[in-house]
Amino acid sequence: MKALAGLLVALIVLVQYPLWLGKGGWLRVWDVDRQVETQVARNASLEGRNAALDAEVRDLKQGVDALEERARYELGMVRPDEVFFQVVEPKK
Repeated sequence: MKALAGLLVALIVLVQYPLWLGKGGWLRVWDVDRQVETQVARNASLEGRNAALDAEVRDLKQGVDALEERARYELGMVRPDEVFFQVVEPKK
């Protein structure tokens, strides 16, 4: 009787091993689920960045306001009829 009980316990352990630790086991499923959640979060942040870049590209293609703003702030350009004043904050 003890041998039969031991045999049944051994069979249960053998059946449970692939379920928990095998190639398609629960541990692997949990790991893949965690990877999917991480990738979904990364994709969401990249979609936001792509949307901002797309809006900037459309604005640069369609309007001159964004182009003028970039020329003023990044390149320091001014119109011929303007006077440029630079205010320097004193160091503390």
